[in-house]
This record gives sequence, C-alpha cells and structure tokens, in this order.
Amino acid sequence: MPTGDRTKPPWLPPRRFIRLAWSVHRGLYRAFGGRVGLWKPRKGKWGTLRLTTTGRRTGRQRGVIVAYIEDGPRLVTLAMNGWGEAEPAWWLNLQAHPEAAADLVGGRRTVRARAATGEERARLWSRWRTLEPHLDAHAGRRPSETAVVVLEPVPSDTDARR
Repeated sequence: MPTGDRTKPPWLPPRRFIRLAWSVHRGLYRAFGGRVGLWKPRKGKWGTLRLTTTGRRTGRQRGVIVAYIEDGPRLVTLAMNGWGEAEPAWWLNLQAHPEAAADLVGGRRTVRARAATGEERARLWSRWRTLEPHLDAHAGRRPSETAVVVLEPVPSDTDARR
C-alpha cells in the first residue's frame, strides 16, 4: 500500500540543452531571414513568434522567440525561461517598456504587454494546460508564479486616423 505521493516530476532536459535548442532556433530564424522558425498555432498546438523588446537597462532592441496562443486579437505567452528559476529577460524588459513588436508568420504587429490576473489568468492558464499536460508540474519547479503575458494589439497611426 503506497504511503504518500511519490510521483516523480515530469522529465525536463538539462538546462544547457534547453538553452542550446532555443539558440539553434534563433540561429535558423536569422540564417533564413525569418522564413523559417515561426509558425501559427493550430488546433491542439501552440505557435511561435519573434518578440522584440526594448532593453530595460540598455535601451537596445532585443529579440526572442516565444511560444504563443491566440485569444481573439491578443497573443498570449508564458514568462517561463525554460522553467528556470529566474524571470526571463524579455519579461523584465516588457515590465519596464510594455510596447514591443511581434513578428508573426503573417507580418509584424505592434503590441503592448501586460500580465493577466484573476479570472483572465486562470482561463488562459487552463487553455495552456490543454496544450501542455505537465504545465502545473513544470511551473511548480519555479520559486514564483509564472506570468501569463498578454500582448494586446496597438492600433497603428493609420488606424487611428480612420
């Protein structure tokens, strides 16, 4: 008869492998001029986008490729840093400078970032959970709650003049 919960957390590759995989992904994106490395979400799958933020300390443009889902016109990602303990630099940059650019398969979009809270966060987390069955276990490895980041479209100047 079992005594206590002894289930092992789901396996994750070593941190250096996760970092290497994302570096290769970014390298392929750059090498092919953005024609490879991004894809739209499909039923039961997340997509990838390239997010360009403004560095909180340097003011320089910084690019990162992240997984995302769509929530109406909004794009939603998780500030997870490969399930490492630290907050990802791109999320810290967005907290300082919320406006960013999202490169998608269909083109570039200007967005404004914010953290989902309350019921919205619970709803979006639940949607991610359907795509990633071990989401809660992986998030439990982090010392703080994983932010659900909502990227809201910013109307362009031409939209505002209409």
